[in-house]
Amino acid sequence: MLLEFAKKNKQFQTDAERLLWNYIRNSQLGVKFNRQYIIGDYIVDFVCLQKKLIIEIDGGYHSEYEQIQKDEQRSERLEEIGFSVIRYKNETVYSDVNGVLNDIKEQLYKKT
Repeated sequence: MLLEFAKKNKQFQTDAERLLWNYIRNSQLGVKFNRQYIIGDYIVDFVCLQKKLIIEIDGGYHSEYEQIQKDEQRSERLEEIGFSVIRYKNETVYSDVNGVLNDIKEQLYKKT
């Protein structure tokens, strides 16, 4: 079931996911990223398995209290198995994609 959902997510990316993917695909940051990747019981937006770095792009509903709690719990579980999780709002990706990319690079290369 997760596999089917991941396939649908790949086909129907948000605009913010599509924009960021254009900058991180094909090892443009020096490492490989996968998108809509299954880790345990979760589908993450983007992951660099080599550096164990997960990138989540959050739409508006992620600012609702209940979703914030779920996101925090999810991040904790992923961190328990050795991943780092960074989150960006859609609006941040649109308005400052270069800042987001610089932050991702910083996160990637402090994990060497």
